[in-house]
Amino acid sequence: MLSEALLAQLIDIALQTGGDFVEVFTEQTDCTELSARGSQIENAVSGTDFGVGIRLIKDLSCFYGYANSSDPEVLKALAKQLSESLKGSRLDGQTQVLNPLLTAPSPHIFLNSPRTVAMQTKADLLRSAHFAATGFDKTIIQTDARYLDQDQHIQIANSNGLYATDRRVRTRVLFRAMAEFEGRMESGYSGPGALQGFEFYEGIDLNAHAIKAAQMAATMVKADYCPAGKFPVIIDNGFGGLIFHEACGHSLEGSAVSRGNSVFTGKLGQKIASDVVTLVDDGSIQNAWGSSGIDDEGTPTQKNMLIENGTLKNYMLDTLSAKRMGAVANGSSRRQSYRFAPTSRMSNTYIDSGAHQVADMFAATENGLFAKSLGAGSVNPTTGDFNFSVVEGYWIKNGKIEKPVRGATLVGNGAEILRQVDMVGNNLKLEQGYCYAASGAIFVSMGQPTLRIQSMTVGGRAGV
Repeated sequence: MLSEALLAQLIDIALQTGGDFVEVFTEQTDCTELSARGSQIENAVSGTDFGVGIRLIKDLSCFYGYANSSDPEVLKALAKQLSESLKGSRLDGQTQVLNPLLTAPSPHIFLNSPRTVAMQTKADLLRSAHFAATGFDKTIIQTDARYLDQDQHIQIANSNGLYATDRRVRTRVLFRAMAEFEGRMESGYSGPGALQGFEFYEGIDLNAHAIKAAQMAATMVKADYCPAGKFPVIIDNGFGGLIFHEACGHSLEGSAVSRGNSVFTGKLGQKIASDVVTLVDDGSIQNAWGSSGIDDEGTPTQKNMLIENGTLKNYMLDTLSAKRMGAVANGSSRRQSYRFAPTSRMSNTYIDSGAHQVADMFAATENGLFAKSLGAGSVNPTTGDFNFSVVEGYWIKNGKIEKPVRGATLVGNGAEILRQVDMVGNNLKLEQGYCYAASGAIFVSMGQPTLRIQSMTVGGRAGV
């Protein structure tokens, strides 16, 4: 990490030509990745990445540069180069004074640093999961797995006097099982992770997650095709939240809202969803995959109520988007690493629990789709139009599951689907994933209780 004296000098140099704001972000990340095909470890890599990013803001323009060096002369040259991006005279020649950010102790406790755990122990996790999956059903012909751990130290200083640090220890396993039956192939997936040390694996049954992936693949490979049309859709808890993350969450990020590139721009206080929908983004959930003590601008993370009982209450805001909107940043600024300037992003985003029973959702559905797990999709962030594949689906007939179905897609619009949710359960669950946008790939959780959409376009096979 950099000394406070050097940080103050870098800020001072970058302000030489009249910038409004300067921020220095320093990062050191130690990480390990293993990948396995079947029971064989194919790749094992560990290493350390260090770098410094400097951001200069003038009015509503942002200038960013980085260097993977701690050499003071290299960093001073970078600060000078950024300052020369502006034309003008220095507005304030005073040397910067940094003040430690006073926050409560981080709730994100880790007990066993992954760096102290042998590579063999990590590899054994993947091998054990493979044998659990292949032993589940004879249709399982292949597994792929990836292990990840990361220990990230960050240091943030800016021209407002802020000086803050954070340490984030994460680990995750991503597991996929492939099934084959009568020439068809389907896959199942599970990917548990947390902002925790290696003790995370003492609290979960990784083999059970592998069996879950195998069961999904083995069921879907023998399934009939899904019919096409407009039907009620029940989306299961957990990863079903992906549809709201993509189709609605991105449209509530300040980076889109502040530029008018969102269907929700200018709608604070307005009714944008049904009464049963409450949407939250919370980067402070203890040890959650998308959490941190502070965001990547040094603002403490917090619970942000985005939609409450159908009414738009807030956006996710970083410093620059908040400045554009005359608002205040709310701990929603994130970046993949020092190589990226931060911007407003999601952390742990979910539909909050409701009061409905899952059994009542099925009882209210004569014919429809139960989307138990969602997969890949595409979204137009400006319009909110989306389509998502259903990895695991079941057809509902007369209020009961009739059979598994494959090949289903969900098609709709984010703003419209919020109004179509008519029942929300009380079984909230978060799942782990990655989100890719302007500031790189970041760790996010997404989730929801089981919920029902009263009418939705389902892509499938006509005439089924």
